[in-house]
Amino acid sequence: SPLKDERMQLSTEKMKAHKDGGVGWMIFNNPERRNALGLEMQQAIPQILGEFADDDEIRVVVMTGAGGKAFVSGADISEFEQRRSSPEAIAEYDQIAADANRAYTTLGKPLIAMIQGFCMGGGLLTAMRADLRIASENAQLGIPAVRLGLGYSFENTQALVDVVGPASA
Repeated sequence: SPLKDERMQLSTEKMKAHKDGGVGWMIFNNPERRNALGLEMQQAIPQILGEFADDDEIRVVVMTGAGGKAFVSGADISEFEQRRSSPEAIAEYDQIAADANRAYTTLGKPLIAMIQGFCMGGGLLTAMRADLRIASENAQLGIPAVRLGLGYSFENTQALVDVVGPASA
């Protein structure tokens, strides 16, 4: 059943949220771009997870991607020119991403990543925020950012090492 009353506002075109019994569902809904994580989507994450954290009926949160072809294929690089074109824009973008990451760590409830298809770059970082990751046979995980001349922060690199171990990282 969809979230009721004021919680219905949590769902946006590209981020869907609903609860089903004791399960809160957060769905990355950008299937035409393989659920590439845009700024609007990142801004919705703290609101959705905050609502789930405050709802005593929610016992666990599951995050997944719409369309069956991708969990999250990474950051929406089509936004980079506009959203990361100046030091100020980069600082704003980084703050929104930090707020989303903080929401994952302060949820206080089990978080499950249900992964199908592509789970790349920012999508893999998102999946690593979960307490448990369940991947389908068609899941493809990776970090292709180096091809764009991008790198990951020490914190994100350490998270990868913590999840998969030094040899796999």
